[in-house]
Amino acid sequence: MQNILLIGANGQLGQDLIRVLSRDFNITKTDVDQCDITSPSQVAELFESHRPDLVINTAAWTDVPGCETNDRKAFEVNALGAKHVAQNCEQASCKLVHISTDYVFDGKKNKPYIESDLPAPLNVYGVSKLAGEHYVSAYGRKNFIIRTSGLYGIYPAIGKKSNFVETMLNLAKEKDTIKVVDDEVLTPTFTIHLAQQIKKLMSTNHYGLYHATSDGACSWYEFTKKIFEIAQVKTKLEKTSVKEFGSPVRRPAYSVLGNYNLKERGLDIMKSWEEALADYFLDKENKLKI
Repeated sequence: MQNILLIGANGQLGQDLIRVLSRDFNITKTDVDQCDITSPSQVAELFESHRPDLVINTAAWTDVPGCETNDRKAFEVNALGAKHVAQNCEQASCKLVHISTDYVFDGKKNKPYIESDLPAPLNVYGVSKLAGEHYVSAYGRKNFIIRTSGLYGIYPAIGKKSNFVETMLNLAKEKDTIKVVDDEVLTPTFTIHLAQQIKKLMSTNHYGLYHATSDGACSWYEFTKKIFEIAQVKTKLEKTSVKEFGSPVRRPAYSVLGNYNLKERGLDIMKSWEEALADYFLDKENKLKI
């Protein structure tokens, strides 16, 4: 069995990767409590202790407003942390799966961004994640850089204790009417499906940059509408705008990713966002076959 080092194991994606990979791989799980990736010495010690065949780095600081007010921390974690992991992977000659984001784009397109499109991030989080991509590309050869979007899964997001789906369902219990942004369009992505896609991709030697999201696109309003439809929630939904909502951080208005490289190599197994959401509700009831 190959040895996998999973960095960021306690997050939404990390915990679903454990579910998907544990039958076929030996997994060493680590998170910030065990290894601070901003410390070169701690990362080096981690590799020396575990000698992985493959590393999956899901660790990131994803607090978008927080990144704006503490850009130093954003770059230490999202850029330099990625660099330290990539350097050690190259020295150990092991594969690296690095997770990135749709926020590397400015949202000015009206059709899905593909891997050859030029990034132009609007906020510190996006800039720091793009810098991390560049470090990974510069310091390693056996890398899979995977950009994804709007993650949700049955395990809570680190620091948030929930996800968008559950937040909306909880709000529906408290309010008669909910306003949801309708002018930000993306592709919400179910983490168990992304974990399955990562497993398929990492078994190849087709290194490079990939987009991996559910298929299709929707606004947050449309996503919420589908959530309530599946959950049979009767709470009234109203559309609002980013401007009216008053977000303090610039975000791309359209950040839909097209899984072009996966499709070109016959590797794309991602379902539509509607099917993915239905699977999420099955997974909550322990009825989803993994």
